Amino acid sequence: MGHNAFRSVSQTARSRLFGLTPRISGDRQVPLSMLISQQGKINHGRLAVIMFSICTVVLGVILSFVPWLDYIIFRELKLWNGSISYSYWQKPGVMRLTKVYIFNVTNSQAFLEMGEKPKLVEVGPFVYREDMEKVNIKFHDNDTLTYQHNKILRFVPEMSVDKKLKLVVPNIPLLTVTSFSHNMAPWLFNLFVSGLALTYKDRAKPFVDVTAEELVFGYNDPLVKLAHYFYPKGKRPNTQMGLLLARNGTLEEVSTIYTGHQGMERFGYLDKVNGLDHIPHWKDKPCNNLRASEGSFFPPRYVTKEDLVNVYDKDLCRIMPLKYRKDVYKDGIQTGLYTPPSSTFECAAVNPDNKCYCDGGDCPPRGLQNISPCQYNAPVYLSYPHFYDADPSLLEPFEGLKPDKQKHETYFMIQPRIGVPLEGFVRVQLNMKIDRAPGITVNNIDKFPDMIFPVMWLEEGIPEVTTPIWRWIYLATTVGPVAGPALTYSMIAGGLLTLAVIFIRAYKRFVLGQNSLEIIDVSRDTFRRGSMIILSSSILLPTSYRPLNKTTSCNELVYVGTQVSRSFENLRKKRSDFVKATFSEIERESLLNSNNAFIMSENSKINS
Repeated sequence: MGHNAFRSVSQTARSRLFGLTPRISGDRQVPLSMLISQQGKINHGRLAVIMFSICTVVLGVILSFVPWLDYIIFRELKLWNGSISYSYWQKPGVMRLTKVYIFNVTNSQAFLEMGEKPKLVEVGPFVYREDMEKVNIKFHDNDTLTYQHNKILRFVPEMSVDKKLKLVVPNIPLLTVTSFSHNMAPWLFNLFVSGLALTYKDRAKPFVDVTAEELVFGYNDPLVKLAHYFYPKGKRPNTQMGLLLARNGTLEEVSTIYTGHQGMERFGYLDKVNGLDHIPHWKDKPCNNLRASEGSFFPPRYVTKEDLVNVYDKDLCRIMPLKYRKDVYKDGIQTGLYTPPSSTFECAAVNPDNKCYCDGGDCPPRGLQNISPCQYNAPVYLSYPHFYDADPSLLEPFEGLKPDKQKHETYFMIQPRIGVPLEGFVRVQLNMKIDRAPGITVNNIDKFPDMIFPVMWLEEGIPEVTTPIWRWIYLATTVGPVAGPALTYSMIAGGLLTLAVIFIRAYKRFVLGQNSLEIIDVSRDTFRRGSMIILSSSILLPTSYRPLNKTTSCNELVYVGTQVSRSFENLRKKRSDFVKATFSEIERESLLNSNNAFIMSENSKINS
């Protein structure tokens, strides 16, 4: 009998000794079977846990390489009927305020008759809440949609100065007409103004007394009414004089913006206004460029990697660039602070890009922007409030102007990951360019010098977003970037840990369980080494066997069995405490109740 035969006999003996079912030769349990089976049967619960853990690890690895969080965020950010951003954009619900500050001229008579500097006193704010809604919305297949604005400005008395307060301001319609007097005979203008003074006495003076409500939303003026009838259709001014009169109601402009479905690089930017892909009031680029946002959304800096965005409002008559300055926090959310670059209202000599805004080559000094094409050719110029960041020569003719960066600078706080502004204010001043009319002596009009005269300035924007929108932005930009990776890595770690625990527990069962007590093979020259039962750290019991063959007599086999039986009987009491403390219940039962029946089995095999 070869070595393997004796090894098989010893394994069978071991199995019988401990009351275990003998293995068939060659039946070796593979690792997979070890993990998913117990006592020869598949453990479906353990198999399910293993499969779930493997799937969790695989899914975690995939998610760690796939921008799944961006997909969820951008899906709700893109404009489609049903997205979170669409409901916010269509009817914002935010407290959008327009604050108006009017310059009251306290020495108008002394200014005209004695040549004093105009003394300007800022009166305000006159606060209007803007209830805005997008209407007539239509989606198109080219990643755009069209809409119209419906705006209603409502006066907020608790935040405002009395709107019935009388103020002295320049007579804009009259001074607009007299500024063109150099193109006509002086006597004709004198006759015209004299007739106006006889018919409308108060409307023929260089300054008029009006309330804030009238200046903002309109008062009757004969010159404006006359212009309304004589201007070509489509270019006619309103029947009343009001600086914000055209802002109420559904605006005529039809805007087209990008929805973001074909890329976030142009998300929120205008594609066309009234079917035109440029600003029609300017002939050349970059002045007629329309690549700008209407203020609700901007292309995320997280995607574009650009530090410059643009905003457009028809009252600005141009796009206003905004440059990223630094990161700031708004209500716990990281945003980027954007302000206009210094070149925005720079003179054309320094910034050639502004030359196309010049009227017939006559370029204003730094800090002014000609917007007369958008104001029915009235000589209206735009600047920052109190001539902030403007040429000092614009401040010199006046008393009472005090530019302040904190109060007068335009800024936006835009979240870089999703391009939504959390706070932003556009602050601009309306000024009138007055050309002296030396031939018109009626009411001292000829004494009004050449100058850029400030009329009013306004602040328009949002101080904060609504709580539901803030909550969504906070989850998407603050919680998400932390929770997303934590979730994916937790899935990987959790799955691996679960698999490790299952493997360790299965390995312990394999080594220490009733099917895992292995006999050690010492060498090819040794037929069999006794099964060793550990009694303590230093006591070992050998159970010796002799090779069984055809010549082995029954007496010899009985002798060997008798010796083994005596050894077990003498040791049973000594090993009892150790076995009970070391092995499981099933193993203890096999060890403590083992007998020598295997010897008789071996003997019967030899005899057969």
